[in-house]
Amino acid sequence: MLASLRRAAHLGSRLVLALALAFPASSVLAQQQQQQQWFVPGQQQGQPQGQQRPPQAQQQQQRPPQAQQRPAQPTGQVPGPTEPGAPRLPPLDRSPPPPPAVIGVIGVQEVFEASVAVRQVRQTIQERLQRLNDDAAREQNAWREAQQQLAALRGQLTPEQMREREQELQERISNAQRVLRERNAAIQAAGQKALAEIERVMLFVIRQVAEARGLTMVIQRQAIVLAVEQHDISEAVANQLNRALTSVPIDPEPELPGVSLAPARQPAAAPAQRRN
Repeated sequence: MLASLRRAAHLGSRLVLALALAFPASSVLAQQQQQQQWFVPGQQQGQPQGQQRPPQAQQQQQRPPQAQQRPAQPTGQVPGPTEPGAPRLPPLDRSPPPPPAVIGVIGVQEVFEASVAVRQVRQTIQERLQRLNDDAAREQNAWREAQQQLAALRGQLTPEQMREREQELQERISNAQRVLRERNAAIQAAGQKALAEIERVMLFVIRQVAEARGLTMVIQRQAIVLAVEQHDISEAVANQLNRALTSVPIDPEPELPGVSLAPARQPAAAPAQRRN
């Protein structure tokens, strides 16, 4: 489901931690600013209250605190690390900082459960797997019957003939198992391919919804602890995905040779022909 979403979840968790650490610093800064408002430069204790303050002190009081101003972005280049054992890296030009993050939250599993196309793929794959299970059950019954028939002929065949019949039966069982495995792998691959197409379209839908809401970052819900309901875009993405995609093509099952042990009863007539 999505290397880009994982990277976004990782960066989002770091951003939440950075914001949490920034709140105590802002409160301390507010206390310092409050204390600065009680300090009047050039005024001594015992000075008459009606005395006019120097113009310089008034200008300094009206000037906004420098801590609230955004520091200028330094220019130049960032050199590589110089610690012992660090690789030699070419310098990088400094670039402007990115815009502030506007975060949205999405539950990918919830969107998949609400997707009409996903339900269609699951139903088709389940039907194919059910047919495969039915064929496998019939094959197992045929294997047991063939083994019982071969055991009944043990006293009528020579040891060499018995070994040949056992080897032939084992080869037929192995071929049948191989065909069943190939069918199962083909069914699983068809389902994964169809779901990958739905994921591809869902990423475009997420981008569209994020742009419509002015979001710059989307994080998976399981990557965060708490988010307000207004940040969740799962329902909007699911609705738009159902409008854009109601079904996807699923690769047909390959034409594999059917392997059946039904004719295994015929070898029992061979000893009777030899006795004649």
